[in-house]
Amino acid sequence: MKITQNAVVEFCYELEVDGQVVDHTTQERPLDYIHGTGSLLPKLEAHIEGMEPGCRFDVTLSPADGYGEIDPQRIIDLPKAAFEVNGEIREDLLVPGNTIPMMNSMGGVIPGVVLEVSEDSVKMDLNHQMAGKTLHFTGEILTVREATEKELTEGLHGEYVHSCGCGGCHGHGGDCGGCEGGHCGEEHGEDCGCGCH
Repeated sequence: MKITQNAVVEFCYELEVDGQVVDHTTQERPLDYIHGTGSLLPKLEAHIEGMEPGCRFDVTLSPADGYGEIDPQRIIDLPKAAFEVNGEIREDLLVPGNTIPMMNSMGGVIPGVVLEVSEDSVKMDLNHQMAGKTLHFTGEILTVREATEKELTEGLHGEYVHSCGCGGCHGHGGDCGGCEGGHCGEEHGEDCGCGCH
């Protein structure tokens, strides 16, 4: 069967950025998704459409086709009080380079990177960690089948029923830490807080 709308696809891949492998899956632990439901980056999904099990792929995505360019408006200053947990500011988290799950007022999780820490505020970068990067994917299609009605209604892993709280995971490891669901940095009026609460 070829990859078409609503097909369940399993594939393994390797993602290289700046000459380094930054993410991968294996044949034993592949990535699976329902084609055409927005689970993958659109250009990657378009590239593998029509492929069958056994097909290999090799595609390079520009930042515009991946996670976009770095948006200076997503680099914001937050009061230290935003990192308060149980009445105490988590100073141990506030280390430049640290990634902290942030939560916007909609309950969406956005991974934020600590850039600078001052006496009263913390400068955070809420851009996706792959923003501004050229992405090179290589991999192989393992299986393709039709999705069941239940999978189309509830999601392949029940994600339409039990939301992970971040608007849907994009599939890199299936972990909510990398989700694109929130857009806190786009509007400074949004309430951001440490996702550790």
